[in-house]
Amino acid sequence: MAFDTIFLNARFDGGSRHHIAVKDGRIAAIMPVDQPPTGAAAIDFNHALVVPGFVEGHIHLDTSFYGDAWRPHKPCTNGFDVHERVAFQAQNMAKAAPMDVRARSQLDLCIGHGTTQMRSHVMVDGSVGLKSIETILRVREEYRDLIDIQLVAFPQSGILASPGTPQLLDEAIGLGANLVGGLDPASFDRDVEKHLDVVFGVAEKHGVDVDIHLHDMGTLGAFEIEQIAARTRALGMEGRVAISHAYGLGDIPADYLKKMAEVLARSGVAIMTNAPGARPFPPVLALRNAGVTVFSGNDNIRDSWWPYGDGDMLRRATTLGYRSGFNIDEELRVAFDLVTASGAKALRLEGYGLRVGAKADFVTLNAAHIPEAVVAVPQGRSVYKEGKLVAVNGQVVGKHA
Repeated sequence: MAFDTIFLNARFDGGSRHHIAVKDGRIAAIMPVDQPPTGAAAIDFNHALVVPGFVEGHIHLDTSFYGDAWRPHKPCTNGFDVHERVAFQAQNMAKAAPMDVRARSQLDLCIGHGTTQMRSHVMVDGSVGLKSIETILRVREEYRDLIDIQLVAFPQSGILASPGTPQLLDEAIGLGANLVGGLDPASFDRDVEKHLDVVFGVAEKHGVDVDIHLHDMGTLGAFEIEQIAARTRALGMEGRVAISHAYGLGDIPADYLKKMAEVLARSGVAIMTNAPGARPFPPVLALRNAGVTVFSGNDNIRDSWWPYGDGDMLRRATTLGYRSGFNIDEELRVAFDLVTASGAKALRLEGYGLRVGAKADFVTLNAAHIPEAVVAVPQGRSVYKEGKLVAVNGQVVGKHA
């Protein structure tokens, strides 16, 4: 077989060295380094660690202020309150730079750090209509050669509380959104069943997946998780539903958590956590040991929810490991898995990984192995999308379509 490119002297986790041959954007062969490559352009990785492209499983391309003027954080008046944070967001968005400009800045940031696959939630509700999803759809098209992006139609202002939102969610899927979302069915819309009727109704109608934001704590959050899991099983959607944040899993007793983990595993419902500061979050190992898919994302980057975020999924793995008390190599590899293979599983990505037949999406790291990479967060990375260089040293070099 004639290859397009052969990447020489790639070091895999564990220390083995290989040449990676690419044809038509896919890994066509993984060869031992003593096999001389012929008949293709060659790029020497010089024994750098090569890992799959990072999977950004939860981000908001429409609401970040990265690249815009600094927005001082405004705290809630009486503890964390989703309604109040949404109101602050609306105030800030009214003064923000154009959405497409901010979205491009955030995409360049993420791609520069090694993200090749992304799921972004985009507001679709009575407050913004379809304007945001239409804008981000155009930006996605511009970036189609640099990154694969799933878009979630996200009812940030609620579904029942925001008139016209059910129809807008339906229309957003027709425009090109890939998934339908939801938001705190109990505390925001105050009607779990009617909220889920809309979310799963749109999903069933269009044959799309579901990803629901759930901030509610304790037994209330656990109850909502059980209801989402029940809907998932009833509709045969195992493996196609995710719950983002699921804070309630982080503040319930161990015996209750064990029960909830079994419910999630049986229903094939994945859990996204970014291990946010000063908040309980789902216990990663307990859920994984029960068979639950746990993945991660940066979530908010310099927006109305908090001022932090650098778009680096490797640093997110570090944060997850640190907050989870991960220290041994096996645990550090778990943290890395959350931003790579488990993310790919939750997003149901086709052709992911360092294997023959997979997309040639990979990142080079200046580290001896994955545990060191998670701890050191090395810079100086090169990022490849379908075998083509798209970013180096944090800067996007591939041309937009």
